[in-house]
Amino acid sequence: MNSYRPPNEEHIDNHMVKMEVNLDDISGEWLGYVMDMLFNAGANDVFYTPIYMKKNRPGVLLQLLCREEAIDEMKEILLQETTTLGIRYYPLTVHRMERIFITVNTKWGPVTVKQGIRRGEVFQSSPEYEECRQIAETHAIPLKQVYEEVWSQLKKSDG
Repeated sequence: MNSYRPPNEEHIDNHMVKMEVNLDDISGEWLGYVMDMLFNAGANDVFYTPIYMKKNRPGVLLQLLCREEAIDEMKEILLQETTTLGIRYYPLTVHRMERIFITVNTKWGPVTVKQGIRRGEVFQSSPEYEECRQIAETHAIPLKQVYEEVWSQLKKSDG
C-alpha cells in the first residue's frame, strides 16, 4: 500500500500571481479551450465565476493562479484567446499543505491517493479522480463504489 513519494516543495508558501479578466462576450466552448491552454502553459489553477457587468450584462470572471515567471505567457494567452481588452494581476502568497502520494490497492487495481500533511500527520486524503473513473468504466461499476473501496482500504491501513 505505501509507495511514498517525497513531498513536492512547490506546494508550501508559494509566491504566486492571481490574474483575472471580466468577459461578457465569449462562448462557453471558448472558455473551456482557454482553460486547457492556461493549464498546459503552467497555470496552477484556473476558474470561472458568473458575474454581472455594467448595464446588467451577465458575464464571467476568469481567474488563474500562476508563478511570476509565467505572467507573460498567461497574458499572451488571455489577450489572444479571449475577448478581453485588459488583464488585472496581483501578487499573493499561497500556503498549501505538504503533499504526498500513496498507492492503495483495491480489488480492481491500484489507486493513487493524494494526502495533505499538516504538522507531520495526514490531514486530508483524496483519491485521484481519473484513476477511479477509469476503474469504474472498465469494470462497469458505480464511481461511488470505487471511492468507497479506496476509503475502506485506507481505513484498514490506519487501524
